[in-house]
Amino acid sequence: MRIFVKYLSKFSGFLFLLFLIGIWTFISSGPEWSSQYLFPSPKAVLTALFNSREELLRSAWSSLLKLVPAYFAAAVVGISLGIVSGSVPWVGTMLKPISRFAAPIPPNVYIPYAIAILPTFYLSSTFIIFIAAFWPIYLNTAAGAADVPEKYRRNAAIIGIGRFEYLWRIAFVASLPSIFSGLSVGMGLSFIMLTVAELFGENTGLGHFVQFYADYSDYPNMVAGILWTGIVVLAIMELFEFVKRKVLFWTKAN
Repeated sequence: MRIFVKYLSKFSGFLFLLFLIGIWTFISSGPEWSSQYLFPSPKAVLTALFNSREELLRSAWSSLLKLVPAYFAAAVVGISLGIVSGSVPWVGTMLKPISRFAAPIPPNVYIPYAIAILPTFYLSSTFIIFIAAFWPIYLNTAAGAADVPEKYRRNAAIIGIGRFEYLWRIAFVASLPSIFSGLSVGMGLSFIMLTVAELFGENTGLGHFVQFYADYSDYPNMVAGILWTGIVVLAIMELFEFVKRKVLFWTKAN
């Protein structure tokens, strides 16, 4: 019995997925209004996914062209500023009121303003993605740098390590677990804001794909777009977790 429970727990995620697909199939086989419009069957969605594969690949590539530069810029700025803020007390004191005020503001409220002041929807989207990713990366990095043990600071001063070298070789390395936590949260928020931004006027990308077919009540293609978005996000997050495990091999999280 114990062995059975052990193997059952190992496949619990897969079994729960099959359970959800069974519920989906049951609902889509109900009255005509549900199967034809709001709840297309898994077969209809998979057919739409296959038939729209080229368009979905182009949409995913278009979304990544917005996501990657904005996320990379947010990571560079957020980590750099977070390390300095967490290591230099007067910088942290200066930036704390700003972060407390600006960080809780949902990034989507900036969308109308970004569209108004920036010349293209591409720049508007990348700006929103940057804002979404920047704050969790910065806040986690600053917290990690501020929590560096005092003995590291004293030892660095004893052996003559300069300020810049301390930031790079000690504060940065010691803050890596917190940095990766911020990067993970920032990645998730970036995808959310990417699709939201694409709903507001972009003519390419995964968000546009979903909105376009929703406007025409083509729910099989709409659900296929949602499913494909989930697959893309899952693949990138799994790649991120793989890199995280390799970099943080020395931590207990591995």
